[in-house]
Amino acid sequence: MPKQTDQDQQPVMGTLTVVENTFHDKQTIPLYMGDNVIGRYVKGSKANAAFRTLDPSIDTTHCIVNVQEDKNGKLRFILRDAPSNTGTFYQNEILKDVDRVEMHDQTIITIGATTLIVNIPE
Repeated sequence: MPKQTDQDQQPVMGTLTVVENTFHDKQTIPLYMGDNVIGRYVKGSKANAAFRTLDPSIDTTHCIVNVQEDKNGKLRFILRDAPSNTGTFYQNEILKDVDRVEMHDQTIITIGATTLIVNIPE
């Protein structure tokens, strides 16, 4: 059963773990149903799943993780580039603007110099 957040009471469907590097500390980004716009936190940004980083190669709206339910009620986590200036990598393969890929638990995404790990509960 998904957890409820105190902030907005939407169920958290999964998370992204931001792996610590020289630009930022380890962080966790909650994923909700619909579009989760991932990017560098800047006041006024349109990214609803932004994280704090000094990585200049991450756009404020870098990539999007769409969480949706299929016709059988199974959750699907779909990744696409926003598009960004430096690209979004799925398992070390760069995504084209038209690409949509389904992610699974422990999928690795790279944006800029930052690694994100997908966490999907069973």
